Amino acid sequence: MSIEQLIAKCKKQDLKSQEQLYKLYANKLFAVSLKYSRNYQEAEDNLQDAFLTIFNKIFQYKNKGSFEGWMKRIVVNTALQRYRKQDVFQIIDEESLKQPEIEIDEEQISLTFLLKIIQELPDRYRMVFNLYVLDGFSHKEIAAMMNISVGTSKSNLARARQILKIKVEEQSTHNSASSAP
Repeated sequence: MSIEQLIAKCKKQDLKSQEQLYKLYANKLFAVSLKYSRNYQEAEDNLQDAFLTIFNKIFQYKNKGSFEGWMKRIVVNTALQRYRKQDVFQIIDEESLKQPEIEIDEEQISLTFLLKIIQELPDRYRMVFNLYVLDGFSHKEIAAMMNISVGTSKSNLARARQILKIKVEEQSTHNSASSAP
């Protein structure tokens, strides 16, 4: 069955087709959900909420553009909605915007470690960092999505980078000390 046929059946609320769609995209969408969640459990919750929204609003998809992209947007918006309700965004002073780029020694720092420290960022910083750095949204787009100002988006990104830089430097120092003869 083609994706177009599957979507058409889901629009008719066919449960078997919804299950098939879930199985087809759950893993990819879970990876997106995990980027915007504090932990595995919260990512699962966000994914389930997102799929409920997908099935409830699938009739709004007009077969234009990427269906997977449409679903990813719902996953991101589901996570953002949760954080918007928690009022986790705050403004940081302008001085913190002037942070140098982070240099990473790839032999010293693993991808697993980087993903772990990104996930440990405070919610407001992680959301902006992921949207800007990993997903390529502009500060203007992030501000609109998260209902914050462009300045708040920029300052939250700067603070996220500052926290990550400190953690990477600590890890590099720790790795260097433990590998010394």
